Amino acid sequence: MWTATNALNGTLNKGVPGDWASHSLGHEITALYGIDHARTLAIVLPALLTIRKKEKFDKLVQYAERVWHLTEGSNEAKVDQAISNTGQFFESLGAPIYFSAYDLGEEVVDALVSQLEKHQLTAISERGDQTLEVSRAIYTEALKSK
Repeated sequence: MWTATNALNGTLNKGVPGDWASHSLGHEITALYGIDHARTLAIVLPALLTIRKKEKFDKLVQYAERVWHLTEGSNEAKVDQAISNTGQFFESLGAPIYFSAYDLGEEVVDALVSQLEKHQLTAISERGDQTLEVSRAIYTEALKSK
């Protein structure tokens, strides 16, 4: 709880840009479909990390090594494993990572992207480079299931 409070209060990102894009995408899922915010983050985050892997690569290598203690193999392999581990962790908590677990399908993508546009969330992320097209790709990635 203490760590979450520090993160939400901005303590942890002093001197480092914070990325709240996953929250923005998750809020729209909650608003339209009534899924609680934590569960929407479980849907969005693995998909976001998959789609934005190139842009977030250096931070994802750190994440793989520092959080998941992945030290063997190429950086690419470590990042892929860290993203997979993240999804598996959410699922181990009972938080599904795909829309299909909530009986939601392709129809959600257009509706959610429209909501992002309506709320002027058209250039989000720590660099403001996550466009509606990128957000669409993230929502689409979250349609995939095992």
